[in-house]
Amino acid sequence: MADITIYQKPTCSTCKEVFQILKETNTEVDAVDYFTDPIPKAKLRELIQKLGLPVEELIRKKEQLFGDLRLGEKKLTEGQWLDLLAIYPDLLQRPIVEKGERAIIARPAKKIKEFLASFVPAEPTPADVTLSNGTETTDAGTGTGDR
Repeated sequence: MADITIYQKPTCSTCKEVFQILKETNTEVDAVDYFTDPIPKAKLRELIQKLGLPVEELIRKKEQLFGDLRLGEKKLTEGQWLDLLAIYPDLLQRPIVEKGERAIIARPAKKIKEFLASFVPAEPTPADVTLSNGTETTDAGTGTGDR
């Protein structure tokens, strides 16, 4: 199982760009084409939680279908939005990249680099280093136990 899942439309230029960045960083990826393999409603709810966004933020409001269905004039519940996303996958923002308990809408594509970097542990500073004798170093790099 891959470390990262990308929910995408393979013909989308941003999705292609994000997928290429993931490949270039040697990241193991599960790619889900949600047009051929629809995202279940329960998984959409999980992604919403991981994104930390209301469901309305996952809707592509500039999509022609959004206007054709007059969705801007309607007040829909989360469940109704999820039902619409299951029927009309074009309405879903893309790509969505999921790793562990977090997810992002990787638009623009460069956001994926920031997302990946957020999982890399920070290098310890000299103040964070503990010597083998159990003493901690100061910013100057000397052991505090030597004083």
